[in-house]
Order: sequence, then C-alpha cells, then structure tokens
Amino acid sequence: MNIIHITHDSIGKAIEIVDNLDDDALDAIAEKYAKEQPVLIGYAISAAQEYENEQLEGLVIYYFCLLSEAFAQQGVKCREITEEDLDSFEVPFHEMLDQFFEEDDETILEDFCDQPDLNQFIAIEVSEEDEDGTALDDDTATQLFIVTTAMVTLLSKAIQS
Repeated sequence: MNIIHITHDSIGKAIEIVDNLDDDALDAIAEKYAKEQPVLIGYAISAAQEYENEQLEGLVIYYFCLLSEAFAQQGVKCREITEEDLDSFEVPFHEMLDQFFEEDDETILEDFCDQPDLNQFIAIEVSEEDEDGTALDDDTATQLFIVTTAMVTLLSKAIQS
C-alpha cells in the first residue's frame, strides 16, 4: 500500500483556514467533516467523555476539524471510517500506546501511524504553550495526544488512492 504523507505545508494551510474561522464558520466546517466521518467524530468525542474532561471535548472537535482540513489540503480523499475499522484498530492501538509510553520510543508511534509530519505536529501541540502562554495540564495533554493520534491513524488508513 502506498501511503500518502500529510506534509507540514498542508498542516500549515489547515491551521491558517481553521484558526481564522468565526464561530459560525467553525460550526459549519465541523458539521461538514462530521457528516463525512460520523463514526470517527463519535469515537473521538466519546473518548473525551470517557476521560470526563470537558476541556478535551472542545479540543477534540477543533483538532478533528484541523486534521480533516489538513487531509483535504493535501488533496487526499478518505473513505468513511466504519465501526469495523474501529473494532480492528482498538486493540493494536492500545498495545502500541502501552509500548510507546513504556519504552518512550517515538519509532513505535511512527511505525504504527506512519504520518511523521502529523505526529511531530501533535507532539508539539500537546507539549508547548500557546501564543498566549497557556499550556495544557499533563492529563489533558496526554489524553489529547492519544485521541488525535487515533484520529490521524484512522484517517491515514482510510486514504483512498
């Protein structure tokens, strides 16, 4: 399978678009991408609810839009992610996470997800302060890392060539 990597350029364009939307336009883009990937957004939001972290819910929706837009900016189309995709994904994903956190070896993540620029982007997003100096608490940063990595991996596996 020939994997298409989402580049820093596409991520930058997506950030430029999503970060400059007003609330109505952000709602519209969230709705658009949610209609294209209802199972994925449901999975991501349910993960945030399972963590019982309200801040995470808003972040998950933002990053869902940003990631979806980055894939669109790259010019790739993803097939709709299904419940079966989630079922076959969950166990290997959690095994990979356990190994990644235990060994603190980024190659484990890179081999599983195979989106180096997006992996790097996510790592920076969860670990660095925003422009206004705010930073995520450790729990929220870890939870956001897990959920966004899952979204990236699922979207990557759904790319139609």
